[in-house]
Amino acid sequence: MSTRIAFLKGHGTENDFVIVPDPENAVDLPPAAVAALCDRRAGIGGDGLLHVVRSAAHPEAKAMAAEAEWFMDYRNGDGSVAEMCGNGVRVFARYLQRAGHVSAGDIAVATRGGVKSVHIDKDGDITVGMGRALFPAGDVTVSVGGRTWPARNVNMGNPHAVAFVEDLAHAGDLSAPPPCSPAAAYPDGVNVEFVVDRGPRHVALRVHERGAGETRSCGTGACAVAVAAARRDGADPARTGTPVTYTVDVPGGTLVITERPDGEIEMTGPAVIVAEGVIETDWLEDALG
Repeated sequence: MSTRIAFLKGHGTENDFVIVPDPENAVDLPPAAVAALCDRRAGIGGDGLLHVVRSAAHPEAKAMAAEAEWFMDYRNGDGSVAEMCGNGVRVFARYLQRAGHVSAGDIAVATRGGVKSVHIDKDGDITVGMGRALFPAGDVTVSVGGRTWPARNVNMGNPHAVAFVEDLAHAGDLSAPPPCSPAAAYPDGVNVEFVVDRGPRHVALRVHERGAGETRSCGTGACAVAVAAARRDGADPARTGTPVTYTVDVPGGTLVITERPDGEIEMTGPAVIVAEGVIETDWLEDALG
């Protein structure tokens, strides 16, 4: 390790991240180091960590290097690896813009969930092509306290269970994962969204993010919620040929989700870099014991 490691802090609708620029993949970030950096009292604090690496320099991304120069090596706040993070992609793109690696307009970002198309609007918002939603077969239920709800199983490159409820308070304390049944539906854990209606094609959610607890926002979760709401409402762009757009309120702000007739889902929202500095490696080594 070098004496110091550069970092930045950013958020997308208050889903916040530690950003570690490391173009050549030279910084060792074991799970315990990520968890220490994301600790909100003893570390920098974040729902997750964005490790910024050139695709050609990372073994998991080399195959995507011809399509996307940069790889978002995303980690959850507990240090575990995740396939994708929608808010994280927007913040990742904002960092690339700030660092001068890209300009406003269209770019591609490699993720474990595939290459994502990103548009950086000159007026500030960032739109991410989130891919298509899959609907794994089988019934799923979510439980909190004495209540149980049917949930829609949606996969956005990562797994989601979407439950429509009467009141977001029914979700209770989301620091721990709400029980989902059958457990075999989510062998690697699941993101759980509780959803209420706010108006025509307008919903609000609370979310437990796998590996992070309750967060202020979840981009893939907002997409999963929008497509689940659309199907509940009888809207399927692939059948009608007409795009469907939902406004999704999250605790940290608002995202706009559009599903196109070809199945591609686009998410639009803000992304902000709030600070930058250096990590003292002596501290990090002490934190790792």
